[in-house]
Amino acid sequence: MATRERRLAEFDGNGEPPPDLPVQVLCEDHSGTYQLPFACRFIDGEWKNNESGGTVEATVVGWRLPAPGVRTRP
Repeated sequence: MATRERRLAEFDGNGEPPPDLPVQVLCEDHSGTYQLPFACRFIDGEWKNNESGGTVEATVVGWRLPAPGVRTRP
């Protein structure tokens, strides 16, 4: 799937981001890939919603730093 490969290439974070760094994440399910509409943090082996602190209940397949000027609320 060209679309999946293109999206994965856009989310090029390697390894795990530092836990104090909110990032954009790419998720995947049976319907395809999608970006979550909120920033996330990787804390103690789990992806967390940066705003609510709730655990992300999706399969994260990639991450990237937010684009310059994109707000990532605490």
